[in-house]
Amino acid sequence: MSVFNPTDEIVIRPNQSWLRIDWRGLLKYRDLVMLMVRRDFIARYKQTILGPAWFVINPVLTSLTFTLVFSRVLGVSTSGVPPVLFYLSGMLGWSYFSNLMHTTSSALLTNASLFGKVYFPRLIVPISMSISSCIAFAIQLCTLLAVVAFHSLTGRYDADWGRIGLALLILPTVVLHTAMLALGVGLSLASITVKYRDFQHLVTFLLQIWMYLTPVIFPFSRIQARFPDHAWLAALNPMSAIVENIRSLFFGLPGMPSSYMALSIGVAVTLFTFGVLMYQRTARTFIDTV
Repeated sequence: MSVFNPTDEIVIRPNQSWLRIDWRGLLKYRDLVMLMVRRDFIARYKQTILGPAWFVINPVLTSLTFTLVFSRVLGVSTSGVPPVLFYLSGMLGWSYFSNLMHTTSSALLTNASLFGKVYFPRLIVPISMSISSCIAFAIQLCTLLAVVAFHSLTGRYDADWGRIGLALLILPTVVLHTAMLALGVGLSLASITVKYRDFQHLVTFLLQIWMYLTPVIFPFSRIQARFPDHAWLAALNPMSAIVENIRSLFFGLPGMPSSYMALSIGVAVTLFTFGVLMYQRTARTFIDTV
């Protein structure tokens, strides 16, 4: 029988492998995922008068502002779709992406006190954030459908409900595509922010610039018509394909060419893989230096 020697040293160090993901732990702590989803959803609008109604108010007010400024004043074409519907559909994909990227970019720092007290798989935090963002996405989707129904009933737009029904069946794949892109960028930024806090202040600015480089305000077809030789530059933005294809699904507008769509998916998968592995490596040791 072995005897413990007080002079022996037991060193506990985290696994540094980039490829090790605790899948069993994720399943074991699935109840914690739902608790954190509830926490994130409630905390976002805690002590506000309107509460979750802000999920509806924000995109509606933004869409009305875009309608007034870009459609009425500047005369930006919306390809035959009522401007409010055009901008609401654009904000549907963009809001999910920006919300998820913004929250995950600070996932390590905002949960440092929790990570320092108890062990659980660190990927549970971004997973719960992506699910809570899906709830906001669902609320905004219902808002879009309600506005489409209003325009249809008042004769302002002839909605193709068969197309919209098919779009709802395909939409989960678009959400998955968007989530992979947002998590890839957000988790990469979360890993960098642990060491360089300056990136915390750059995320909001980055998202603002990114939105104006994405065809949320104007259709991609306008870029192709005005800059036919340089349209591929806009297609390098992986969010362009996502926003354009949401409009294509719901309103039958021309979608992005399949080659650009494949490029967007490839970029999303690559960034997601890199972001998860980088986050995993950083999460194992960052609590010692925060």
